Amino acid sequence: MSARLSAPDRTHALERRAHPVVRVLALRGVVVLWELVTRTGWVPALFLPSPSGVVEMLASGELLVHVATSLRRLLLGFGLGALLGVSVGLAVGFFSLAEAVGTPLIAATFPIPKIALLPLLILWVGIGEASKVAVITLGVFFPMAINTYTGVRNADPLLIRAAVSFGAGRFSLIRKVMLPSALPMIFAGLKLGAGTALLLLVAAEMIAANAGIGFLVLHAQNLMETTKLMVGIVLLSFLGIVSHWLLVRLERLAIPWKA
Repeated sequence: MSARLSAPDRTHALERRAHPVVRVLALRGVVVLWELVTRTGWVPALFLPSPSGVVEMLASGELLVHVATSLRRLLLGFGLGALLGVSVGLAVGFFSLAEAVGTPLIAATFPIPKIALLPLLILWVGIGEASKVAVITLGVFFPMAINTYTGVRNADPLLIRAAVSFGAGRFSLIRKVMLPSALPMIFAGLKLGAGTALLLLVAAEMIAANAGIGFLVLHAQNLMETTKLMVGIVLLSFLGIVSHWLLVRLERLAIPWKA
């Protein structure tokens, strides 16, 4: 039979259940207020289109090409950046030679605005998809590498000594001790990287693209099509919410002791 929860634990559990409800109610309140402001004419439709108009355009199917193009670039760049960042972070955190070489390189290149590298990337790999994916990959790589390195360096020394005393080799030590210890920091880096990836996606699509959400936003701004402009903003907000929700769920599955 399971033990009963104490009063503080029950209160904490109820608060955690209530948080999603509060967020949904707050979001609905904002949408209702937005609709009222536009329907009553307090703000002209030219400056702020109504939510109903935005929903109609979202449902029209006109945006599928832009959304599909942006998702392809986003997933590819985010996946490559996360994989490279975790690999480099593990290596730099575990091997002294990799730390001696990698730490100054990361410290020197991390402060460079990644979107400033886009013209150079276009010269190197062309104006097509590769340059856009590359700039997203760079933006995700650095928070992933730094967070993974920090998680590895903060691993419990007692666990490391216990694993070594039981005969664990280097790669077994990384897989069974270092990587699990670094998971909380890795997921923090994933959440930070997801937001960075969205920012760089929009910036890259505004500079050199003929499709995508960033291209849609820039094109709508130039033609003063505020409904399309708002649709692009809503789509980006939705992608941010979905990515955060997915990463939180994945974190709970990967780190059940932290949930």
